[in-house]
Amino acid sequence: MATEKSMDILHYREQGLGYKKIAALTGYSLNTVKSVCRRNPNGEEKLCLQCGAKLVRTPHYKEKKFCSDICRIAWWNSHPEAVNRKAVYHFTCAQCGQPFDSYGNNHRKYCSCACYAEARRKGV
Repeated sequence: MATEKSMDILHYREQGLGYKKIAALTGYSLNTVKSVCRRNPNGEEKLCLQCGAKLVRTPHYKEKKFCSDICRIAWWNSHPEAVNRKAVYHFTCAQCGQPFDSYGNNHRKYCSCACYAEARRKGV
């Protein structure tokens, strides 16, 4: 029964019908139709963002975006604007007084190694 149900739903989906229309035609609930369609995507092939190779989806795992670590690293290195930088902190240097931004470290005091070294020499 379960396979018949999903086959009916997928048949209508391949014809381009929407969830509500399929639910009305088959008599199944809207949520059932949505669940079947999500579990069985209609031929949508996911491709690697870097090289365009076809990705094989492993059931019960997070959806892949890249085919390998090499492609993943290459893509992120060539798309730095896509990085979601949430941990940016704004400080004023304790040595020179200039404002600076620190990524990922909310305890930073100096804007550079030179300012840190100068502060160590002065004994601040």
